Amino acid sequence: MSKSIAVFGVGPALGRAVAQRYAREGYGVVLVARRQEPLEALAEELRDAGATAHVITADLSDLSGLPQVAKEVRAVVGDLDAFYYGAAANGFIPAVDLTVQRAQALMPLGFYALLALVREFLPAMLVRGDGAILSAQGASAVNGRPNIAGGFALAAQRNYLQSLHAAVADEGVYVGGLYIGAAIEHSPFHAEREAARAAGVSVPEMPTADPRQLADLIWTMHHAKSRPEATYPEGLFNH
Repeated sequence: MSKSIAVFGVGPALGRAVAQRYAREGYGVVLVARRQEPLEALAEELRDAGATAHVITADLSDLSGLPQVAKEVRAVVGDLDAFYYGAAANGFIPAVDLTVQRAQALMPLGFYALLALVREFLPAMLVRGDGAILSAQGASAVNGRPNIAGGFALAAQRNYLQSLHAAVADEGVYVGGLYIGAAIEHSPFHAEREAARAAGVSVPEMPTADPRQLADLIWTMHHAKSRPEATYPEGLFNH
């Protein structure tokens, strides 16, 4: 029986690339996000390439609905071999403007949903002695930025993944996080930057990243299991 991965928070850039990368490796892929049409289009593309793909539409910020999402995932592929979490709320908030209410609104996607999904899928991985929990988030999880105060939610996620890695690595379950300090091509953020640049607006300089390269990095981390964290570009932890 082929292995399976659920990609939670499939977008047009990295989530899409992760699904394609794992499909090429023979994984059955479950695509989870809010909008059905782009999910169906990606699923059809994966099936045309010979992969198994399933679509589940869900708002991951609706925490009460996550047990049903997990039930639907298990109904189509059984217990997951891996899951990837790439969802996050827009954290581009100036630090001086952050309020308790805005902070609370960032936590469901930034941390709580990941925690809930781990609680759903980790037990079977531990029983089996094999599995992977993967995440990719922005660099504000690593270093605070004056205009990305919402990174605190991703920092909470990162701290939790570090703790989880320490708890389960010896049980055969890999926990890995990729932290990205670049504009990912084909992402809404990259598109907004390019549109602003084309309109003559000055935008801060930052590197760009090919989502396929990032997906390759996630795959390599997963299968090497040699390090729980990586950054793109390298050296981000030193900034």
